[in-house]
Amino acid sequence: MIQKLFPLDKNYILRQAQTVMEEELLDQMVVELKASYTQLYNPLQLMDQTYRSILEQNEFPRERIRLIYRQLCGVYRYRHGDNQLELLFDGRTHIEKFQQDWTAALLSYVRQLGQHEPYVKTLLRMTVLHDTESRAEWAENHCKAFINQFFELKVIKRQGELLLKVS
Repeated sequence: MIQKLFPLDKNYILRQAQTVMEEELLDQMVVELKASYTQLYNPLQLMDQTYRSILEQNEFPRERIRLIYRQLCGVYRYRHGDNQLELLFDGRTHIEKFQQDWTAALLSYVRQLGQHEPYVKTLLRMTVLHDTESRAEWAENHCKAFINQFFELKVIKRQGELLLKVS
């Protein structure tokens, strides 16, 4: 993305904070996904083959979950879209503040989403239970649609840019 006029615009700094935190938060999303699976499908934590494979699997195509992460980034920027920077008196920089705020918001989002079976099932198919690209692609599309429905947003693509609108 090319920065346009105001390099200290809140949305540029917020996007930079989200990018810096991406790898760490992708890992956290997977941890939360495994916890959601346990809560929904195996609250007694009985160790069967599926549960064991979900818990032990750490290698999977990260690009799929990266797309969901970036979609949630967009949801957050849309919901917190004012471009005014606030005055900080606690010694933190704006990027540090946005990193903390974004981390808390993302964890809240994935915990809320993790209470819903369609999100958990599709994200599992995209990541730790990944078996074929066609199934992962199908799951990705359903996961994105569920997120849009959950947040009551509609994604519109115009001239190569994605726009979010309230449904």
